[in-house]
Amino acid sequence: MDNKQENKQDKKQMNSLVIREALLNCLMKLKPSDMVKNPVMFCVYIGAFLTTAYFVYTAASTGGKTMDFFTLHISVWLWLTVIFSNFAEALAESRGKATADTLKKMKKDIFAKKTESKDSTQFTMVPASSLRKGDLCIAGPGDLIAGDGEIVKGIASVDESAVTGESAPVIREAGADRSSVIGGTRVLSDMIVYAITSNPGESFLDKMIELVEGAVRKKTPNEVALNILLTALTLLFLLVTATMQPYATFMKQSFNITWLVALFVALAPTTIGALLSAIGIAGMNRLLRINVLAFSGRSVEAAGDVDTVLLDKTGTITLGNRQADKFLPVKGVTEEELALAAQFSSLSDDTPEGRSVVVLAKRRFNIRQHEFGAADKVNFIPFSANSRMSGIDMNGEKIMKGAAESMVEFVKTLDKNCVIPEDLHSLVESVALKGSTPLVVSRNAKLLGVIELKDILKGGIKERLLQLNLMGIKSVMITGDNPVTAASIAAEAGVNDFLSNAKPETKLALIKKYQDEGHMVAMIGDGTNDAPALAQADVGIAMNTGTAAAREAGNMLDLDSNPTKVIEVVEVGKQILITRGSLTTFSIANDVAKYFAIIPAMLSGMFPGMAALNIMRLASPSSSILSAIIFNAIVIPALIPLALRGVPYKAQSAAKLIRTNILIYGLGGVILPFIGIKLIDMIVVALGLAH
Repeated sequence: MDNKQENKQDKKQMNSLVIREALLNCLMKLKPSDMVKNPVMFCVYIGAFLTTAYFVYTAASTGGKTMDFFTLHISVWLWLTVIFSNFAEALAESRGKATADTLKKMKKDIFAKKTESKDSTQFTMVPASSLRKGDLCIAGPGDLIAGDGEIVKGIASVDESAVTGESAPVIREAGADRSSVIGGTRVLSDMIVYAITSNPGESFLDKMIELVEGAVRKKTPNEVALNILLTALTLLFLLVTATMQPYATFMKQSFNITWLVALFVALAPTTIGALLSAIGIAGMNRLLRINVLAFSGRSVEAAGDVDTVLLDKTGTITLGNRQADKFLPVKGVTEEELALAAQFSSLSDDTPEGRSVVVLAKRRFNIRQHEFGAADKVNFIPFSANSRMSGIDMNGEKIMKGAAESMVEFVKTLDKNCVIPEDLHSLVESVALKGSTPLVVSRNAKLLGVIELKDILKGGIKERLLQLNLMGIKSVMITGDNPVTAASIAAEAGVNDFLSNAKPETKLALIKKYQDEGHMVAMIGDGTNDAPALAQADVGIAMNTGTAAAREAGNMLDLDSNPTKVIEVVEVGKQILITRGSLTTFSIANDVAKYFAIIPAMLSGMFPGMAALNIMRLASPSSSILSAIIFNAIVIPALIPLALRGVPYKAQSAAKLIRTNILIYGLGGVILPFIGIKLIDMIVVALGLAH
């Protein structure tokens, strides 16, 4: 409980520090050089200067006897609009910098045990910053890994929670699939020797720090396109506003600078203009929260547009190791007799498949592991690629399991006149046709039956694939299995299509085929043979534990090395696009209410019939304009949490998402401002802020 309370207090303290820093930074961003980067808000910024100058001028020209409080109120709220916009961006940046500061602390004061040889126990303590690619280091219990590396000797339990956020320790072993270590992580047990694989400034920690600080963030193509559209609309509304005064003069009317600035701000798409940058920064942070580094804005954009996902069967759709699923005895043999023999044949088999046979025998018939006595003469026969068998020679009795052809030949060597069961071939064929692997079991020269080894689907993978279907995304399974096996697993998992007998060149050809048909393709891989396909894919996610070639080929990196992460990346990409689209819809929709507030107020003097458009029954022209400007300002901080958190995303078809978006953010964006502006107008009149 105490630790939980401390964590909550630390989080609250961190949040308050982030907000405090964002408040300071939003004021620092008021410099013209910073403001000009956002054309929409830069125009509001200029408008705030103009109204402020107009207020000072009118006050000074009358010697302070006449104060234009209406202009003062408009000026204050225009400045607040600019500050709120800066605060949205500053808050998103500050949250990233807070994460970067945590990562930087991991880099401080790390010393490494540098050694000259992987077999040497002698080492020299050196600062981590002095290490270069190829240097060898030793790490034992409690030691921090000094830099990204590849284990060349040993096995260890490593705590990677500081980088990946995963609290459970992971096993890292030399020569295994997962032999990579990350700088800043801590060894919990055993001893390893690792070779440094990156120079200072090139590690994953350095890349993460760069990304979260925004040093390398580039606007995505859609973000650039939306910025161009907003800039064009801003120029259009500037022209509309500029023509109002000549038109008023022609009608023997006049508008002061305050009214014209207010008209422009009400017309301009200020809401989305204020939040657009924050949405982009927060989107990158959401990818980081699922431990994915995106090396280009284009890949983030593409993740949201992906409509085809290539998934490796092994490790993604299935557990990666086949498991014993059934005992299929031949005629004249009981299933329990077969299970007992299968268990004996697997006692020395340390493979996941061998262990699963022992587990199945125990689960089906409660067969316990046999304890051998001193009198027992036991010789374990290990599996070899040549014999394709393994088993046990126990007190002169040979109990074996292996591939069907090998087992038939083996029993014939023991007894030339042995009888091959008539139904053995049909049992082997039926297992193979289902996409499973048949292992035949024998006791001496007697063949007992078949063990069915089956690819076991990962828990929850069917539901995840169903989500992809609901999102309108085609799933394609990639496997080296034969077409019959591939078709069986594809049908069980629910994928839309599969590629069997897959090779690097066929993967690459398949991606090109889909791209030529106009599809956006995502895939995840870790091997050197995956590199060409990762480079070709629109979203190529390389696993952190993968080879250097794969990591260099991908445009994203998964620190967790989780094969199913591609599905999460696609979901985050779509959430980023939906968030931007929803807030753009809301921004355009809420302008409608502002038009009904400000246009009748400005034009009813020239055209009395325009008063009929005052459907909100606002008290006066000045209160209408002030209410619209106040609402325009306060809606920005109100939407900041949504911009940073993202619009909740559910797996739905594109048509349903559009309908939901229009209903909530389109219709809601029209209705809410009408209510808000009317309430503000009542408060403004009650306080005497406008007449």
